[in-house]
Amino acid sequence: MEIIPLLESRESRRAFMLAAITGLLTGLSLILAIGAQNAFVLRQGLRREHVLWVVMFCSLSDAVLIFLGIAGLGALISSVPIALEVIRYAGAAYLIWFGAMALKRAMKPKALDPASNTPATLKKTILATAAITFLNPHVYLDTVILLGGLGNQFGNERWAFGLGAAIGSAVWFVVLGYGAKLANRFVSRPSFWRVLDSVIAVVMFGIAILLLTFQF
Repeated sequence: MEIIPLLESRESRRAFMLAAITGLLTGLSLILAIGAQNAFVLRQGLRREHVLWVVMFCSLSDAVLIFLGIAGLGALISSVPIALEVIRYAGAAYLIWFGAMALKRAMKPKALDPASNTPATLKKTILATAAITFLNPHVYLDTVILLGGLGNQFGNERWAFGLGAAIGSAVWFVVLGYGAKLANRFVSRPSFWRVLDSVIAVVMFGIAILLLTFQF
């Protein structure tokens, strides 16, 4: 039995696992922060509207952006400042509108009865999810540029890092979307929706202001 190939195989597996675990923990650390996308997924989970599709869309979007960043798109975006500027203002406008709608709901909260609730169409929900996801420069900064840049530090194991980060993102969205069901006993209270929509409005306005004032 040859010892050197065996040792190389063990070292290779160890390097793969190290990169994957680092990617998983880094991805979770970035996505756990309260943001527009998380607030949207949480609300969809509470309303039980197309949760599977929203979770799948967000998870796949993050995975694609992470792998594109590792493939070199992050460096390209960084070299074309106008790209982030366009996303910055379009994203801020959308977040302000979304926050205004949440604030309007908070002014006149309604209890949610899942049995009688008429959900938005799947098409409308996916379009809203896409807007929340892709019109936010922080999504690109976190996934494409930051995770892409960190992943490339692992050399040949950069794809393992990306896989770990993508898994971390998917796990979080599943927990957020389906874990929201634990709050079922609260959704029948108008006061709960007043607080939730108020928080969402503050988050959306806060991120919009940050986008307009932060120097990327």
